[in-house]
Amino acid sequence: MSENILPQHKTPKLIVVTAFDRDESGDLQPVFGPAEQQTEERAIRTAKGLAAKHAGVIAW
Repeated sequence: MSENILPQHKTPKLIVVTAFDRDESGDLQPVFGPAEQQTEERAIRTAKGLAAKHAGVIAW
């Protein structure tokens, strides 16, 4: 029939990085972030930099 009449808006993308260290019990605890990143590339660079200093890092 008819196509969409309203303009399509791009949904903003939330890109976040967070890092974890182990506490005295061995459980992971957040120590950085979650911190919003402007681009996926920036999130990857940030995560790689944090990975050398922390027990774990997640970028999503």
